[in-house]
Amino acid sequence: MARVRRSILFYLGILGLAHLYVGWRLLPDLPIGLGTQIGGALVLVASFVSAPLGIFARNMESRVWADRLAAVCLFLVGFFSSLFVLTLLRDVALIFVVLWLPLDRILSFTATLVVALAALATLVGLLNARRRARVVDVEVKLPNLPSSLHGFTIAQISDVHVGPTIKRRYVEAIVDAVNSLKADVIAVTGDLVDGSVKDLASHTAPFARLSARHGAFFVTGNHEYYSGEPAWTAEFQRLGMRVLMNEHVVLTHQGSQVVLAGVADFSAHHFNPTQKSDPHRAIKDAPAGAGARILLAHQPRSAPAAAAAGFDLQLSGHTHGGQFWPWNHFVRLQQPFTAGLHRLNDLWVYISRGTGYWGPPKRLGAPSEITRLRLMPAS
Repeated sequence: MARVRRSILFYLGILGLAHLYVGWRLLPDLPIGLGTQIGGALVLVASFVSAPLGIFARNMESRVWADRLAAVCLFLVGFFSSLFVLTLLRDVALIFVVLWLPLDRILSFTATLVVALAALATLVGLLNARRRARVVDVEVKLPNLPSSLHGFTIAQISDVHVGPTIKRRYVEAIVDAVNSLKADVIAVTGDLVDGSVKDLASHTAPFARLSARHGAFFVTGNHEYYSGEPAWTAEFQRLGMRVLMNEHVVLTHQGSQVVLAGVADFSAHHFNPTQKSDPHRAIKDAPAGAGARILLAHQPRSAPAAAAAGFDLQLSGHTHGGQFWPWNHFVRLQQPFTAGLHRLNDLWVYISRGTGYWGPPKRLGAPSEITRLRLMPAS
């Protein structure tokens, strides 16, 4: 508990310093005098308070008010993220501009510009996040693919994050779009929820309508473990999804076999040692002559083990494609790939940018997606 307290205090300290920096660099240069500066200071205070307040909101007795408060707090977090980054870029730019332009001509203009751009980025990001994810078509070319599997389709959704700001109507739109694809298989690659079964069951209920020729399959993401994995695993099974926990199924499609395997989240062993993610275990005793071997794994970090285990294709999520600029450039510090289709030895890896969003309702430069993957022959 003491370690947790220290971590929280460290986080709040860093957050406080970031807000003080923005206030120091922007507020004195904003036009229209003292009133504008006081208003800006109040916004920064609200932004600083919003981060811990959004977390504590989960403990409120009224779910409606808890979600409303969390939505406001998350919106402010997204706004401050852009404000902080743009303030840094402004200071870097000022170093060079001052060499040929007097500072007093540009300080007020650039301070106003930073605030305006941060507000615009937050509003555009909100619209991008709240619209229904678009369908992205991807062809995956596999060597020696039987002709009966040419055009085999997988509809992938990932990282919906049903929770404070993503509710039933949002989920219903996703389910309708997925079903309209009439895929052979539906792959759900984790992080469907942020909250308990008790609070969110009515909002995840539409997932029961997911329909595909060979069914819908699910693997856990890290947020299922944060939200109570055993209860959610039981709930997803009740909704008709087959949960693959370091195991596989063999699908027969037009006379050919497809091995569809799934592993627990890469970090699952920290929550349950018996669920350590293991692609080798997931494919054990699978038929050697299968036309395609596909692994569902929430995090791209499973790819090296998947390649060693002999899979042809891995479907992942987790990264959100970075969700909004500039954080998309930092994903590679933790994951081997950020988004899209990649090759690792003989393994294809596809990383979805996510079908919902996490935290701030904001997407910039990393649009949400429902992915339709088609297997095609390499030749």
